[in-house]
Amino acid sequence: MELQHRSVLLEPTVAALVNPVFMARRPEYRPEPTFRSGVFVDATFGRGGHSRELLRHVDANSRLFVIDKDPEAIAIANALAAEDARVRVIHAGFESMVDALREHGVQSVDGVMMDLGVSSPQLDDAERGFSFMRNGPLDMRMDNSKGPTAAQWLAEAEVDEIKEVIADYGEERFAFQIAKAITSRRESSPLRTTHDLAELVASVVRSREKGHHPATRTFQAVRIYLNRELEELAHALPLILELLNPGGRLAVISFHSLEDRLVKQFMAAASKPAMVHSRLPIAEKDMPQPWLQSLGRVLPDETEIQYNVRARSAVLRVAERTTTELEDNWQNKLEAVKAYAAGGSEKKGKRR
Repeated sequence: MELQHRSVLLEPTVAALVNPVFMARRPEYRPEPTFRSGVFVDATFGRGGHSRELLRHVDANSRLFVIDKDPEAIAIANALAAEDARVRVIHAGFESMVDALREHGVQSVDGVMMDLGVSSPQLDDAERGFSFMRNGPLDMRMDNSKGPTAAQWLAEAEVDEIKEVIADYGEERFAFQIAKAITSRRESSPLRTTHDLAELVASVVRSREKGHHPATRTFQAVRIYLNRELEELAHALPLILELLNPGGRLAVISFHSLEDRLVKQFMAAASKPAMVHSRLPIAEKDMPQPWLQSLGRVLPDETEIQYNVRARSAVLRVAERTTTELEDNWQNKLEAVKAYAAGGSEKKGKRR
């Protein structure tokens, strides 16, 4: 019997938004179905698992805005909205959420949750072209109504561009060899299907860690690049900080190191804006105050991983908006903190 799909880190993600005493060390502690009131955003609706659970814990006066760029996800979201008047549907990427919410008259919200990356239904649908495990068209677009497919991009991109994408977004050490193989292959026959690409990569990448297909990193890299996933995330996180009311929460689930690094660095920088002044003779009361308070991270337990192997790499990070007002130049200060922290990390690495 096929198990019904269950959203990763479901209860702790929803608890992070509605539980006033949420603690990452006790993610199993979740609220009674008390019905918190507020305006919430599911910035990556997918198939709606997190949204449906959240609706069980907010009252009749609350509103939930669900966002997705996938037309199939939007169709499911519209069906949910027809059943529940609290739901509003936005067909867009989450980098557009501020403008989209303002069109609905919303200037601020009480919670935002994000489940990054490709969804299980997208992976399981061979026609979407996300998985090397299922043969289908080499597509990989989150919004398959516009933009070039993976097959079209791979047929036209220069070898150096392909190499950089696979190296940067896939952290693949055989990126150059894979790029050369792709450009050589297309001279005789184009890459049309997921199996075409997977088999080509496997013929080049001879060594790979146990349990991982040789094409894993390449598929990840092409998908992230085509859908601008990291650029959208980097753009959206500061916008969410502007949206959150004091006490509002941000809960982000990521599945690979590049996403998680962005989220971790953002939350750390927003939690410690005084870091760049730490060596200056400035009184503590005059230091910049934090805009976010980190509430920690939650990892899936063994039971969840056994139920859904895709959960094994998931990380949930949670932060809460403080009462500190955002100054006119706060984004510049945020970038300065991130740059300062990055410089410190590089120095530590050199000392080791």
